[in-house]
Amino acid sequence: MKVVNVLWLPRPPSLAALTASITLISLISHVQPCSTHTCACQAAPAPYVGAYPPKLRSYKYGSGIIGKSETSSRMTQQMDAQKLRAEFLQVLRSRRSEEVPLRVEHAKPVENPLYQDASPPLFSEAMESCPKANISNLKDLLQEENLYLITEAGEQGRLPLLIISMKENNNQKRPAVVFLHSTNKCKEWLRPLLEAYASRGYITIAIDSRYHGERATNKTTYRDALVSSWKKGDTMPFIFDTVWDLIKLADYLTERKDIDPTRIGITGESLGGMHAWFAAAADTRYAVVAPIIGVQGFRWAIENDKWQGRVDSIKPVFEEARIDLGKSVIDKEVVEKVWDRIAPGLDSKFDSPYTIPAIAPRPLLILNGAEDPRCPLGGLDVPKSRACKVYEHSHCLDNFELIAQPGIGHQMTKEMVKEASAWFDKLFMP
Repeated sequence: MKVVNVLWLPRPPSLAALTASITLISLISHVQPCSTHTCACQAAPAPYVGAYPPKLRSYKYGSGIIGKSETSSRMTQQMDAQKLRAEFLQVLRSRRSEEVPLRVEHAKPVENPLYQDASPPLFSEAMESCPKANISNLKDLLQEENLYLITEAGEQGRLPLLIISMKENNNQKRPAVVFLHSTNKCKEWLRPLLEAYASRGYITIAIDSRYHGERATNKTTYRDALVSSWKKGDTMPFIFDTVWDLIKLADYLTERKDIDPTRIGITGESLGGMHAWFAAAADTRYAVVAPIIGVQGFRWAIENDKWQGRVDSIKPVFEEARIDLGKSVIDKEVVEKVWDRIAPGLDSKFDSPYTIPAIAPRPLLILNGAEDPRCPLGGLDVPKSRACKVYEHSHCLDNFELIAQPGIGHQMTKEMVKEASAWFDKLFMP
Protein backbone atom coordinates (compact mmCIF):
# COMPACT_ATOMS: atom_id res chain seq x y z
CA MET A 1 0.00 0.00 0.00
CA LYS A 2 1.31 3.42 -0.91
CA VAL A 3 1.10 5.81 2.03
CA VAL A 4 2.07 9.33 2.99
CA ASN A 5 3.17 10.81 6.32
CA VAL A 6 4.41 7.46 7.53
CA LEU A 7 7.01 6.46 10.06
CA TRP A 8 7.98 2.92 9.07
CA LEU A 9 9.27 1.45 12.27
CA PRO A 10 11.32 -1.49 13.56
CA ARG A 11 10.09 -3.88 16.20
CA PRO A 12 9.12 -2.18 19.50
CA PRO A 13 10.44 -3.13 22.94
CA SER A 14 8.69 -5.72 25.08
CA LEU A 15 5.48 -4.80 26.86
CA ALA A 16 7.13 -5.59 30.19
CA ALA A 17 9.77 -2.96 29.53
CA LEU A 18 7.14 -0.58 28.27
CA THR A 19 4.95 -0.97 31.34
CA ALA A 20 7.91 -0.50 33.67
CA SER A 21 8.48 2.99 32.25
CA ILE A 22 5.07 4.30 33.25
CA THR A 23 4.50 6.19 36.49
CA LEU A 24 1.50 4.71 38.23
CA ILE A 25 -1.59 6.27 39.77
CA SER A 26 -4.37 3.95 40.97
CA LEU A 27 -7.99 4.33 39.92
CA ILE A 28 -10.50 4.16 42.76
CA SER A 29 -12.90 1.51 41.51
CA HIS A 30 -15.35 -1.13 42.64
CA VAL A 31 -13.15 -3.64 40.84
CA GLN A 32 -9.52 -3.67 41.95
CA PRO A 33 -7.45 -2.47 38.95
CA CYS A 34 -4.22 -4.05 37.85
CA SER A 35 -0.99 -2.26 38.67
CA THR A 36 -0.36 -0.94 35.14
CA HIS A 37 -3.23 1.58 35.27
CA THR A 38 -2.47 5.31 35.43
CA CYS A 39 -5.93 6.87 35.47
CA ALA A 40 -6.12 9.24 38.43
CA CYS A 41 -9.44 9.64 40.23
CA GLN A 42 -11.01 12.25 42.50
CA ALA A 43 -14.23 12.41 44.42
CA ALA A 44 -17.16 13.12 42.13
CA PRO A 45 -18.01 16.84 42.09
CA ALA A 46 -21.52 18.18 41.70
CA PRO A 47 -22.81 17.82 38.13
CA TYR A 48 -21.64 20.62 35.87
CA VAL A 49 -24.40 22.14 33.78
CA GLY A 50 -22.99 25.54 32.87
CA ALA A 51 -24.55 28.51 31.14
CA TYR A 52 -26.96 27.99 28.26
CA PRO A 53 -25.96 28.77 25.62
CA PRO A 54 -22.35 28.39 26.82
CA LYS A 55 -19.83 31.19 26.64
CA LEU A 56 -16.96 31.04 24.18
CA ARG A 57 -13.42 30.29 25.28
CA SER A 58 -10.37 31.33 23.30
CA TYR A 59 -7.89 28.54 22.65
CA LYS A 60 -5.09 28.41 20.10
CA TYR A 61 -2.78 25.72 18.82
CA GLY A 62 0.82 26.24 19.83
CA SER A 63 4.15 24.58 19.24
CA GLY A 64 6.22 22.49 21.59
CA ILE A 65 5.23 19.64 23.88
CA ILE A 66 2.16 20.45 25.90
CA GLY A 67 3.49 23.82 26.90
CA LYS A 68 6.99 22.56 27.75
CA SER A 69 10.32 23.17 26.04
CA GLU A 70 11.91 20.55 23.82
CA THR A 71 14.35 19.74 26.59
CA SER A 72 11.62 18.66 29.02
CA SER A 73 12.51 15.48 30.84
CA ARG A 74 10.64 12.22 30.47
CA MET A 75 9.44 12.59 34.04
CA THR A 76 7.95 16.00 33.30
CA GLN A 77 6.18 14.56 30.25
CA GLN A 78 4.72 11.77 32.37
CA MET A 79 3.54 14.27 34.96
CA ASP A 80 1.89 16.32 32.21
CA ALA A 81 0.06 13.20 31.02
CA GLN A 82 -1.01 12.31 34.55
CA LYS A 83 -2.36 15.81 35.13
CA LEU A 84 -4.29 15.68 31.86
CA ARG A 85 -5.77 12.29 32.80
CA ALA A 86 -6.83 13.56 36.19
CA GLU A 87 -8.49 16.64 34.66
CA PHE A 88 -10.21 14.57 31.99
CA LEU A 89 -11.54 12.09 34.53
CA GLN A 90 -12.89 14.98 36.59
CA VAL A 91 -14.83 16.16 33.54
CA LEU A 92 -16.15 12.64 32.97
CA ARG A 93 -17.27 12.43 36.59
CA SER A 94 -18.97 15.83 36.47
CA ARG A 95 -21.98 14.49 34.53
CA ARG A 96 -22.28 10.98 35.91
CA SER A 97 -25.31 9.28 37.34
CA GLU A 98 -24.97 7.80 40.81
CA GLU A 99 -22.03 5.42 40.99
CA VAL A 100 -22.89 1.81 41.73
CA PRO A 101 -20.75 -1.28 42.33
CA LEU A 102 -19.46 -2.59 39.02
CA ARG A 103 -21.28 -5.84 38.25
CA VAL A 104 -21.86 -8.23 35.38
CA GLU A 105 -25.20 -9.60 34.20
CA HIS A 106 -25.83 -12.30 31.61
CA ALA A 107 -27.59 -11.31 28.39
CA LYS A 108 -29.02 -13.01 25.32
CA PRO A 109 -27.72 -12.69 21.75
CA VAL A 110 -29.33 -9.85 19.80
CA GLU A 111 -31.40 -11.30 16.97
CA ASN A 112 -32.26 -8.05 15.19
CA PRO A 113 -29.58 -5.42 15.88
CA LEU A 114 -30.71 -1.79 15.69
CA TYR A 115 -28.92 0.35 13.13
CA GLN A 116 -29.71 4.06 13.10
CA ASP A 117 -28.53 4.57 9.51
CA ALA A 118 -31.14 5.64 6.98
CA SER A 119 -30.14 2.58 4.94
CA PRO A 120 -28.88 -0.17 7.27
CA PRO A 121 -25.56 -1.68 6.10
CA LEU A 122 -25.40 -5.26 4.90
CA PHE A 123 -21.72 -6.01 4.34
CA SER A 124 -18.26 -4.54 4.97
CA GLU A 125 -15.60 -5.61 2.49
CA ALA A 126 -12.95 -4.02 4.70
CA MET A 127 -13.89 -6.02 7.79
CA GLU A 128 -14.33 -9.24 5.84
CA SER A 129 -10.74 -8.83 4.59
CA CYS A 130 -9.29 -9.07 8.10
CA PRO A 131 -6.69 -11.86 8.29
CA LYS A 132 -7.99 -15.13 9.78
CA ALA A 133 -6.34 -18.35 10.83
CA ASN A 134 -6.84 -21.13 8.28
CA ILE A 135 -9.32 -23.21 10.28
CA SER A 136 -11.92 -25.10 8.25
CA ASN A 137 -14.50 -25.45 11.04
CA LEU A 138 -13.84 -22.07 12.67
CA LYS A 139 -17.48 -21.32 13.48
CA ASP A 140 -17.71 -24.54 15.51
CA LEU A 141 -14.62 -23.66 17.52
CA LEU A 142 -15.69 -20.14 18.49
CA GLN A 143 -17.49 -19.34 21.72
CA GLU A 144 -19.65 -16.29 22.34
CA GLU A 145 -20.54 -14.42 25.52
CA ASN A 146 -23.31 -11.83 25.77
CA LEU A 147 -23.11 -9.73 28.92
CA TYR A 148 -24.17 -6.45 30.48
CA LEU A 149 -21.64 -4.48 32.52
CA ILE A 150 -23.27 -2.03 34.93
CA THR A 151 -21.06 1.07 34.85
CA GLU A 152 -23.35 3.56 36.64
CA ALA A 153 -26.96 4.04 37.67
CA GLY A 154 -29.61 4.71 35.04
CA GLU A 155 -30.62 3.27 31.69
CA GLN A 156 -27.39 4.22 29.88
CA GLY A 157 -25.28 2.72 32.65
CA ARG A 158 -25.99 -0.76 31.28
CA LEU A 159 -23.11 -1.54 28.90
CA PRO A 160 -23.79 -4.40 26.45
CA LEU A 161 -20.80 -6.63 25.65
CA LEU A 162 -20.24 -9.16 22.88
CA ILE A 163 -17.18 -11.33 23.56
CA ILE A 164 -15.88 -13.91 21.10
CA SER A 165 -12.95 -16.26 21.57
CA MET A 166 -11.74 -19.74 20.68
CA LYS A 167 -12.82 -22.65 22.84
CA GLU A 168 -9.68 -23.60 24.71
CA ASN A 169 -9.04 -25.62 27.85
CA ASN A 170 -5.41 -24.79 28.59
CA ASN A 171 -6.21 -21.96 31.05
CA GLN A 172 -3.57 -19.78 29.38
CA LYS A 173 -4.09 -16.03 29.61
CA ARG A 174 -4.59 -14.51 26.18
CA PRO A 175 -4.35 -11.00 24.73
CA ALA A 176 -7.60 -9.09 24.26
CA VAL A 177 -8.67 -6.40 21.81
CA VAL A 178 -11.65 -4.07 22.24
CA PHE A 179 -13.43 -3.05 19.01
CA LEU A 180 -15.60 0.06 18.75
CA HIS A 181 -18.20 0.73 16.08
CA SER A 182 -18.89 3.87 14.05
CA THR A 183 -21.86 6.25 14.29
CA ASN A 184 -25.28 4.59 14.03
CA LYS A 185 -23.83 1.06 14.03
CA CYS A 186 -23.68 -1.45 16.90
CA LYS A 187 -21.48 -4.17 18.34
CA GLU A 188 -22.95 -6.89 16.10
CA TRP A 189 -21.70 -5.01 13.03
CA LEU A 190 -18.15 -5.78 14.19
CA ARG A 191 -18.57 -9.57 14.23
CA PRO A 192 -16.28 -10.19 11.20
CA LEU A 193 -13.40 -8.48 13.02
CA LEU A 194 -14.15 -10.24 16.30
CA GLU A 195 -14.14 -13.67 14.68
CA ALA A 196 -11.01 -12.99 12.60
CA TYR A 197 -8.97 -11.85 15.61
CA ALA A 198 -10.40 -14.65 17.77
CA SER A 199 -9.22 -17.20 15.20
CA ARG A 200 -5.68 -15.91 15.76
CA GLY A 201 -5.81 -16.38 19.53
CA TYR A 202 -7.30 -13.13 20.83
CA ILE A 203 -10.22 -12.65 23.16
CA THR A 204 -12.28 -10.04 21.32
CA ILE A 205 -14.75 -7.61 22.83
CA ALA A 206 -17.26 -5.25 21.22
CA ILE A 207 -19.62 -2.86 22.99
CA ASP A 208 -22.61 -0.75 22.10
CA SER A 209 -21.55 2.86 22.61
CA ARG A 210 -23.94 5.24 24.36
CA TYR A 211 -27.33 5.60 22.64
CA HIS A 212 -26.47 2.88 20.10
CA GLY A 213 -27.46 -0.75 19.63
CA GLU A 214 -29.18 -2.14 22.72
CA ARG A 215 -28.85 1.29 24.34
CA ALA A 216 -31.10 2.83 21.71
CA THR A 217 -34.86 2.52 21.32
CA ASN A 218 -35.32 3.88 17.79
CA LYS A 219 -33.46 5.31 14.81
CA THR A 220 -33.17 8.79 16.32
CA THR A 221 -31.96 7.88 19.82
CA TYR A 222 -28.38 9.09 19.29
CA ARG A 223 -29.46 12.26 17.48
CA ASP A 224 -31.97 13.03 20.23
CA ALA A 225 -29.32 12.49 22.92
CA LEU A 226 -26.97 14.96 21.24
CA VAL A 227 -29.69 17.62 21.03
CA SER A 228 -30.66 16.99 24.65
CA SER A 229 -27.03 17.42 25.70
CA TRP A 230 -26.94 20.81 23.98
CA LYS A 231 -30.21 21.85 25.63
CA LYS A 232 -29.56 20.57 29.15
CA GLY A 233 -25.80 20.16 29.46
CA ASP A 234 -26.20 17.13 31.73
CA THR A 235 -24.75 14.35 29.57
CA MET A 236 -21.87 13.92 27.10
CA PRO A 237 -23.12 11.49 24.44
CA PHE A 238 -20.46 12.55 21.92
CA ILE A 239 -17.36 10.52 22.86
CA PHE A 240 -16.97 11.26 26.56
CA ASP A 241 -19.75 9.16 28.14
CA THR A 242 -18.59 6.08 26.25
CA VAL A 243 -15.02 6.71 27.42
CA TRP A 244 -16.33 6.38 30.99
CA ASP A 245 -17.74 2.98 30.01
CA LEU A 246 -14.38 1.96 28.54
CA ILE A 247 -12.60 2.80 31.78
CA LYS A 248 -15.06 0.56 33.61
CA LEU A 249 -14.63 -2.09 30.93
CA ALA A 250 -10.90 -2.09 31.64
CA ASP A 251 -11.72 -2.75 35.30
CA TYR A 252 -13.63 -5.85 34.23
CA LEU A 253 -11.20 -7.14 31.60
CA THR A 254 -8.15 -6.92 33.85
CA GLU A 255 -9.93 -9.16 36.36
CA ARG A 256 -10.87 -11.91 33.92
CA LYS A 257 -8.86 -15.08 34.44
CA ASP A 258 -8.52 -15.73 30.71
CA ILE A 259 -7.10 -12.30 29.78
CA ASP A 260 -3.52 -11.14 30.21
CA PRO A 261 -4.03 -7.69 31.85
CA THR A 262 -0.80 -6.38 30.28
CA ARG A 263 -2.00 -7.24 26.75
CA ILE A 264 -5.26 -5.37 26.22
CA GLY A 265 -5.57 -3.42 22.99
CA ILE A 266 -8.20 -1.05 21.65
CA THR A 267 -9.27 0.00 18.17
CA GLY A 268 -12.30 1.44 16.43
CA GLU A 269 -13.65 3.04 13.28
CA SER A 270 -14.68 6.71 12.96
CA LEU A 271 -16.65 7.47 16.16
CA GLY A 272 -15.15 4.24 17.47
CA GLY A 273 -11.70 5.53 16.54
CA MET A 274 -12.35 8.62 18.66
CA HIS A 275 -13.52 6.40 21.51
CA ALA A 276 -10.33 4.33 21.24
CA TRP A 277 -8.14 7.46 21.14
CA PHE A 278 -9.68 9.09 24.21
CA ALA A 279 -9.99 5.85 26.20
CA ALA A 280 -6.29 5.17 25.66
CA ALA A 281 -5.41 8.73 26.67
CA ALA A 282 -7.48 8.33 29.84
CA ASP A 283 -6.52 4.79 30.83
CA THR A 284 -3.11 3.17 30.36
CA ARG A 285 -4.46 -0.33 30.82
CA TYR A 286 -5.13 -0.10 27.10
CA ALA A 287 -1.60 -1.12 26.22
CA VAL A 288 -1.70 -0.98 22.41
CA VAL A 289 -3.86 1.46 20.43
CA ALA A 290 -4.97 1.67 16.78
CA PRO A 291 -7.70 4.26 16.05
CA ILE A 292 -8.99 4.17 12.46
CA ILE A 293 -10.32 7.35 10.73
CA GLY A 294 -10.96 8.96 14.12
CA VAL A 295 -8.02 11.13 15.16
CA GLN A 296 -8.36 14.80 14.23
CA GLY A 297 -7.66 18.33 15.44
CA PHE A 298 -10.92 19.93 16.57
CA ARG A 299 -9.39 23.35 17.28
CA TRP A 300 -7.31 23.24 14.10
CA ALA A 301 -10.48 22.57 12.09
CA ILE A 302 -12.16 25.63 13.61
CA GLU A 303 -9.16 27.90 13.06
CA ASN A 304 -8.69 26.71 9.48
CA ASP A 305 -12.35 26.61 8.42
CA LYS A 306 -12.29 22.82 8.03
CA TRP A 307 -15.01 21.96 10.55
CA GLN A 308 -17.82 21.29 8.07
CA GLY A 309 -17.12 17.59 7.49
CA ARG A 310 -17.23 16.70 11.18
CA VAL A 311 -20.25 18.92 11.81
CA ASP A 312 -22.17 17.27 8.97
CA SER A 313 -21.76 13.86 10.65
CA ILE A 314 -24.00 14.98 13.56
CA LYS A 315 -25.65 18.00 11.97
CA PRO A 316 -29.00 18.02 13.86
CA VAL A 317 -27.38 19.19 17.11
CA PHE A 318 -25.61 22.04 15.29
CA GLU A 319 -28.85 23.05 13.57
CA GLU A 320 -30.60 23.14 16.92
CA ALA A 321 -27.78 25.29 18.34
CA ARG A 322 -27.91 27.60 15.34
CA ILE A 323 -31.60 28.26 15.96
CA ASP A 324 -31.10 28.78 19.70
CA LEU A 325 -28.25 31.22 19.03
CA GLY A 326 -30.31 33.21 16.52
CA LYS A 327 -27.99 32.45 13.60
CA SER A 328 -29.02 32.12 9.96
CA VAL A 329 -26.24 29.58 9.25
CA ILE A 330 -23.94 27.28 11.22
CA ASP A 331 -20.69 29.17 11.71
CA LYS A 332 -17.51 28.99 13.75
CA GLU A 333 -19.22 30.41 16.84
CA VAL A 334 -21.94 27.76 16.73
CA VAL A 335 -19.35 25.01 16.38
CA GLU A 336 -17.31 26.26 19.32
CA LYS A 337 -20.33 26.57 21.57
CA VAL A 338 -21.63 23.11 20.72
CA TRP A 339 -18.29 21.43 21.45
CA ASP A 340 -17.95 23.35 24.70
CA ARG A 341 -21.44 22.30 25.74
CA ILE A 342 -21.59 18.61 24.76
CA ALA A 343 -17.89 17.70 25.23
CA PRO A 344 -16.11 20.29 27.41
CA GLY A 345 -12.45 20.63 26.47
CA LEU A 346 -12.75 18.69 23.20
CA ASP A 347 -11.41 21.62 21.15
CA SER A 348 -9.04 22.87 23.82
CA LYS A 349 -7.16 21.07 26.59
CA PHE A 350 -8.30 17.57 25.58
CA ASP A 351 -7.77 18.05 21.84
CA SER A 352 -5.33 15.84 19.93
CA PRO A 353 -2.19 17.99 20.50
CA TYR A 354 -2.51 17.07 24.18
CA THR A 355 -4.23 13.68 24.34
CA ILE A 356 -2.26 11.97 21.55
CA PRO A 357 1.14 12.60 23.25
CA ALA A 358 -0.43 11.41 26.53
CA ILE A 359 -0.70 7.91 25.06
CA ALA A 360 3.11 7.64 24.92
CA PRO A 361 5.08 5.51 25.47
CA ARG A 362 2.47 2.86 24.65
CA PRO A 363 2.38 1.71 21.02
CA LEU A 364 0.05 3.91 18.94
CA LEU A 365 -0.89 3.43 15.29
CA ILE A 366 -3.07 6.14 13.71
CA LEU A 367 -4.78 5.17 10.44
CA ASN A 368 -6.50 7.91 8.42
CA GLY A 369 -7.48 8.75 4.87
CA ALA A 370 -5.31 11.47 3.34
CA GLU A 371 -8.41 13.17 1.91
CA ASP A 372 -10.75 12.73 4.88
CA PRO A 373 -12.91 15.87 5.34
CA ARG A 374 -13.96 14.77 8.84
CA CYS A 375 -10.37 14.23 9.99
CA PRO A 376 -8.36 16.74 7.91
CA LEU A 377 -4.74 15.69 7.68
CA GLY A 378 -3.50 19.21 8.41
CA GLY A 379 -5.01 18.93 11.87
CA LEU A 380 -2.59 16.13 12.70
CA ASP A 381 0.62 18.05 12.09
CA VAL A 382 0.91 19.40 15.63
CA PRO A 383 -0.26 16.20 17.39
CA LYS A 384 2.16 14.14 15.29
CA SER A 385 5.08 16.49 15.97
CA ARG A 386 4.44 16.54 19.71
CA ALA A 387 3.90 12.79 19.89
CA CYS A 388 7.15 12.11 18.02
CA LYS A 389 9.07 14.23 20.51
CA VAL A 390 7.52 12.52 23.53
CA TYR A 391 8.12 9.05 22.10
CA GLU A 392 11.69 10.03 21.24
CA HIS A 393 12.32 11.33 24.76
CA SER A 394 10.95 8.03 26.06
CA HIS A 395 13.43 6.19 23.81
CA CYS A 396 10.68 4.39 21.93
CA LEU A 397 10.02 6.38 18.77
CA ASP A 398 9.31 3.05 17.07
CA ASN A 399 6.13 2.78 19.15
CA PHE A 400 4.43 5.55 17.15
CA GLU A 401 3.24 5.37 13.56
CA LEU A 402 0.83 7.42 11.46
CA ILE A 403 -0.41 6.20 8.09
CA ALA A 404 -2.52 8.42 5.83
CA GLN A 405 -3.74 6.42 2.84
CA PRO A 406 -3.62 8.52 -0.35
CA GLY A 407 -6.85 9.21 -2.19
CA ILE A 408 -9.05 7.98 0.66
CA GLY A 409 -11.69 10.07 2.41
CA HIS A 410 -13.68 9.08 5.46
CA GLN A 411 -13.54 5.36 4.81
CA MET A 412 -12.04 2.36 6.58
CA THR A 413 -10.25 0.36 3.90
CA LYS A 414 -8.97 -3.20 3.62
CA GLU A 415 -5.45 -1.82 3.89
CA MET A 416 -6.26 -0.08 7.18
CA VAL A 417 -7.81 -3.23 8.61
CA LYS A 418 -4.73 -5.25 7.69
CA GLU A 419 -2.33 -2.61 9.07
CA ALA A 420 -4.16 -2.57 12.41
CA SER A 421 -4.21 -6.36 12.50
CA ALA A 422 -0.47 -6.54 11.87
CA TRP A 423 0.14 -3.87 14.54
CA PHE A 424 -1.56 -5.89 17.25
CA ASP A 425 0.10 -9.13 16.14
CA LYS A 426 3.52 -7.47 16.24
CA LEU A 427 2.99 -6.27 19.80
CA PHE A 428 0.87 -9.06 21.27
CA MET A 429 1.87 -12.13 19.24
CA PRO A 430 5.64 -11.73 18.71
